[in-house]
Amino acid sequence: MKVKTKSKKVNKAWLNDHVNDPYVKLAAKEGFRARAAYKLKEIDEQLGLIRPGHLVVDLGSTPGAWSQYVRRKLSPQGAAVGALDGTILALDILPMDPIEGVNFLQGDFREPEVLAQLEAVVAGRKADVVVSDMAPNLSGIASADAARIAHLVELAVAFAELHLKPDGALVCKVFHGSGYSQLVKLFKESFRIVKPIKPKASRDKSSETFLVGIGPKGR
Repeated sequence: MKVKTKSKKVNKAWLNDHVNDPYVKLAAKEGFRARAAYKLKEIDEQLGLIRPGHLVVDLGSTPGAWSQYVRRKLSPQGAAVGALDGTILALDILPMDPIEGVNFLQGDFREPEVLAQLEAVVAGRKADVVVSDMAPNLSGIASADAARIAHLVELAVAFAELHLKPDGALVCKVFHGSGYSQLVKLFKESFRIVKPIKPKASRDKSSETFLVGIGPKGR
């Protein structure tokens, strides 16, 4: 019984934090599907990554908040619908409700055939920006989870190295803890400029941070 009570308390505390979260309220007000939109917004505003005319690839896109943000950045009026100056390709293992102007592919990025489908859609064009909010289902076993996280980041880096323009950028979610320093090392080996960013919209309690790599070295 004690376990259940503790679990209920944790759930209630999380729900209370979520309901009172200013970014949750702002997302609802501004029509974003998740507060995560403000993480990418802050990174983009700090570094000026996404501009009209760009080809942007969104990995781990569901529920679609990052694609929504990119869509507004590529719109001449900053609108959620209507004209679009650029291309957005989104991919996730989970389904995603349609977003006007976003090309969505459902599949597991870790599977070679899904990666081949995404490459077919890219059709030889080089991306200006690749954003990855991918995260594995966590088991609670630190070493196994670190390996799963690292694998997704490594795949995102490999994709970016192949498909980014020479001055293109990769924004990738990572987690502080076991394996973090190795991922920073991978980014430094793969990109000319590397910036770790912890957006204000990322909860203080969360170990997530974002690595931004600009200018693939094309190893």
